[in-house]
Amino acid sequence: MLYHFWGETMIILHADLDNTIIYSYKHDMKMPKRCVEWYHGREISYVTEKTFEYLKRLTEKMLIVPTSTRTAEQYKRIDLGVGAFPYALVCNGGILLKNGVSDDQWYRDSVEMVQESIVELQKSMKSLRDDPRRIFELRFIEDLFVFTKCNEPEKVVDDLIKKLDITKVNVFHNGAKVYVVPRKLSKGMAIRRFKNDMNPDLVIAAGDSEFDISMLKEADIGLAPHGFAEQYHIDFEVREAGEKTLFSESFLRTCLEIKEAEK
Repeated sequence: MLYHFWGETMIILHADLDNTIIYSYKHDMKMPKRCVEWYHGREISYVTEKTFEYLKRLTEKMLIVPTSTRTAEQYKRIDLGVGAFPYALVCNGGILLKNGVSDDQWYRDSVEMVQESIVELQKSMKSLRDDPRRIFELRFIEDLFVFTKCNEPEKVVDDLIKKLDITKVNVFHNGAKVYVVPRKLSKGMAIRRFKNDMNPDLVIAAGDSEFDISMLKEADIGLAPHGFAEQYHIDFEVREAGEKTLFSESFLRTCLEIKEAEK
């Protein structure tokens, strides 16, 4: 076991970041907020003040593990103001950061896991390299998954799905961003691997996007925004936030309630 709260039930919260805890400057939250991410001197991401207060309380009650598709470099731009997290899973779970440093064995295991998908990743890169709809450089992130940005991303995804063996890779888009990700490189798999090391009593996961489905399914309790199950045709139980509540505040409050219910 790598981490333990002495004398208490060990709860791990795997939380996505973007649109789960933090929100882009493009998202008008209409409530008090604080900047938590700067890029080239510009403020780009925020949390609400209430989210900040909930996070401060939760860090004392459970192990929070940011679990994101962001790269390590992108993750390290964020400062939530509640102290450094001892662990973070980035690159869709392919990299485990311990006190900000990549765990070599975890990464080697991740690279080995994705080998069965390499041919499909290479095919996707060739297709995207020649695609006139691509509007951004083509990246093979840490030799784990493919990323770029495209015009007409839905059509690009549909075209890739027709060309690739989707038993080996998933193809997603989030706005203009297009991803081709090995099926074994999922947040759900990362939670399973992390759980095997930590042996927690309870695992909670919170996320808002298609990338988070496997994570929510793998957790003991999955927390999602209002309408998530219908949007993604979920066939397992998730606890959704209320229709008029901000997801970050809703799921953190729920986590506090779960912890309090133990007493």
